[in-house]
Amino acid sequence: MTASASHSAVRPATSGPGGTGYDDDRLPPVRFAYDPQTWKEIAHLLMNLPMALIGFTYVMTVILTGAAMTVTVIGFPLLMLGLTGSRLLGRFERQRARRLLGLRVEEPSPLPWRRAGGPLQQMWLALKDPVGWRTVLYDLIRLPWGVLTFTVVVPSLFMLWPVLPYLARGLTNVDRAMVRGLLSPSDDLERRIAELESDRGVVVDTAAADLRRIERDLHDGAQARLVNLAMGLGLAKEKLLEGQADDVVAAMVEEAHGEVKLALQELRDLARGIHPAVLTDRGLDAALSSVASRCTVPVKVTADLPSRPAQAIEGIAYFTVSELLQNVSKHSGARSASVDVWRTDDRLLVQVWDDGRGGASLDGGSGMRGLAERLDAVDGLFVVDSPVGGPTTVTAELPWRDRGEGGRGR
Repeated sequence: MTASASHSAVRPATSGPGGTGYDDDRLPPVRFAYDPQTWKEIAHLLMNLPMALIGFTYVMTVILTGAAMTVTVIGFPLLMLGLTGSRLLGRFERQRARRLLGLRVEEPSPLPWRRAGGPLQQMWLALKDPVGWRTVLYDLIRLPWGVLTFTVVVPSLFMLWPVLPYLARGLTNVDRAMVRGLLSPSDDLERRIAELESDRGVVVDTAAADLRRIERDLHDGAQARLVNLAMGLGLAKEKLLEGQADDVVAAMVEEAHGEVKLALQELRDLARGIHPAVLTDRGLDAALSSVASRCTVPVKVTADLPSRPAQAIEGIAYFTVSELLQNVSKHSGARSASVDVWRTDDRLLVQVWDDGRGGASLDGGSGMRGLAERLDAVDGLFVVDSPVGGPTTVTAELPWRDRGEGGRGR
């Protein structure tokens, strides 16, 4: 059909019969002028009116009716249910903004019904919910805005289509501002609550993994040796009662004595892995020096702490350094390493450096991701700087909390 539009401007294709080649005067194939994001924005603007009608109708029928009936007994429960339902409308609008506008907006924290107490406390919790009331305000102001966007976009699809992408971007920017202002979490405190809820899950998972590790170590190590010890002593007792030669019984007792020493050593190692005695007795400096002495690479330890931090922070710092030095021994190929610990204002900083081959990252299989999650759970930071070829510098930052009287070491 395009060839018949201008016989003088278009020459035959240069390719042979059935070919698809075109010369320089041939028009390019027709394609869509708008990219997918522009069509998503247009679709969002066209959906504004029906969604605004749904939201406005809901507010006028449920919220307004519940507010008008608060003079009676059933008014407050109806208003409570209405505000709870408005949260669902807000959730749908946030999902629509994410999918069509590419807007990154967090979900507000759910209402803590279980901690609220009885029915009256739960009702009061819902009635003072800022998320529900802001969603009601959003649904009210959306009706005139939905009418405006619909009446602007529909004619523009036929008459102003060359400038419609710019028009759609400007209108959807207003939508983005309204979603951020009225449907986002209330404030930094609410976002912080959501982060703490996520961190609590990390702490629970970490504690469960540690318990499984301790159980496995006990079952496969000390427990198995103690079972062998009991069997060996039982056999020695039987041979002694049967009047066997003393040298046979002595050899069996000697073997049992060796099992006892090995079991005790494994129990000491397990106790050190749970919480080393040197950390409790002498503090972080001595505990880190003890860890460094077991590293296969020479390690220089420098600790500049005016006092001892809280036990939890001290323990996390110790296990972080311990895990990092194990990585240095196993994976780095380094010739030397250093550990520096110091306090800056209300933060405890730990830095582990080595001159190895580098290439460490949080996505590797050396436990870096677990360390980062453990520090994040206590409002800490974990930064890895490890270019290929080295050196590697890992910095851990923890909140400083002073040690209470009940938690002081001896």
